Amino acid sequence: MAEETKRELNISISELIGLAVRRCHNAGFSYALWKIPNSPTLLFAASDRPVGMHDVNLEDSQPGFIFSPFDPGERKVFIPADEFFQYEDGHFVALKGSLLEPLNTDHATDDKPASSPYYIRQGTLEPPTEETFYKKLVSRCRNAVAESIFEKIVPSRSKHVKLSETFDICETFLALGIRYPSAMISLCSSPATGTWIGATPEMLVKVDRLQHFHTAAVAGTQQYMTGTDLRTITWTQKEIEEQALVERYIINCFKKIRLREFEERGPKTVLAGNVVHLKSEFEVDMLATRYPQLGSVMLQLLHPTSAVCGMPLEEALAFLKKHEGYNREFYSGYLGPINIAMESQLFVNLRCMQLFKDTAILYAGAGILADSDPEKEWLETELKMNTLLEVIRL
Repeated sequence: MAEETKRELNISISELIGLAVRRCHNAGFSYALWKIPNSPTLLFAASDRPVGMHDVNLEDSQPGFIFSPFDPGERKVFIPADEFFQYEDGHFVALKGSLLEPLNTDHATDDKPASSPYYIRQGTLEPPTEETFYKKLVSRCRNAVAESIFEKIVPSRSKHVKLSETFDICETFLALGIRYPSAMISLCSSPATGTWIGATPEMLVKVDRLQHFHTAAVAGTQQYMTGTDLRTITWTQKEIEEQALVERYIINCFKKIRLREFEERGPKTVLAGNVVHLKSEFEVDMLATRYPQLGSVMLQLLHPTSAVCGMPLEEALAFLKKHEGYNREFYSGYLGPINIAMESQLFVNLRCMQLFKDTAILYAGAGILADSDPEKEWLETELKMNTLLEVIRL
C-alpha cells in the first residue's frame, strides 16, 4: 500500500464521507463504508472493478470488502480495497489510492448536492409482506416443526417505508454508529447490488491477527427497556431452546471437520440496540490446531446459519425460497472486510435495509419452533425493524 498520510481535517466527518461517496459514485466506483463493533474507526474501500465470485478464500484474498447474498448458491460481490482510507479521532489516514485525495475543505464544498448519491438496483419493487400472509407462513412453519420436518425454521418478511426528502445515507450511517456502538455498521453500494445499509449484532466468522478463529451463536429476542440490568433478564424455555439449537449447529460444523479443540463461552444476555439476545461465543487457536484454512472452511459450513434459515439446512432453505413470497437478496447473507489490518471480520447482514430513490425496504425474521405464536413472531419482526426505523425517522 502507498505510504500513509495523516493530518487533522478542517471538515466534518459527514462532509468527508459524503465527499468520498460522491467521488466514487461519479467515477462509477463501487464502495463500502463500515465500522467494526466497539471501535471508533470508520473504514472506506472502493474499486471500479468489483469481482463476482462463488467461493470465498479468506487466506489468500487481497484486501477488500465482501457482500454475499442469503442464497449460498448465488454469486458474492467483492470490492477490492483499491481506494482505501480510515478516519479516527479527527484524523484522516489515506492508506491507498488517489481518487479520494485530496480531502480538504476547499474540495469538500465543490458542487455539494443536497444528499449523497448511491446506486439503485434496477427492476420493479416487490410488494411488502402482508401481515396475514406472514402469520399464515409462521403457522405453516410451526406445524412443520411439530411434525418433525424441521427442528427450527426462520421465515422472514419485508416492509416498505417512505424516505424523507432530506434523507442522506452518510448521516444515517453516522447516526447508526452513535446509537448502536456494539453493532457492525455498514453501507455497501454498487451497480450489481444496489445500496444496503445496516447495523447488525451478529458475527459470523472472524480471523484475527493472532490467527484465532471466532464465531457466535445468537438467538432469542426480547425488547430492551432502558435502564434494565441485563443480569435480571429471564428467558423462556422456547428462547433458550432456540439459542441452544444454534449452538449445536456450530458444534456440529466443528464435528464435520473433526475439530475438537475449541473454547465455548456463554450463553449470556447481550444488548443489540432496542432488543436483547442470548449469545454464546466460540474460539479456536488456528496455529495450535494446525488449521490455517479454518476461516474459509467454517464460512462455507456455517452460512446460512440456523439462526437465519433453519435445521436441517437444505430442506429449510428450499422451503423458505418456495414459500416466503419474495427474494431476500442480501438480507441474512453476510458482509465485512477481508484481510484489512491483518484481520477478516464477517457479519450476518441483519437489521438492514435496501435503498431506492424515495423508498427503503426493511427486512426481519423470527425463529419458529413447535410452540411459536404467529402474533408474537409478527411483533418480534416489527421490533427488529425498529432498529433502523428509529434512526431514519429521527
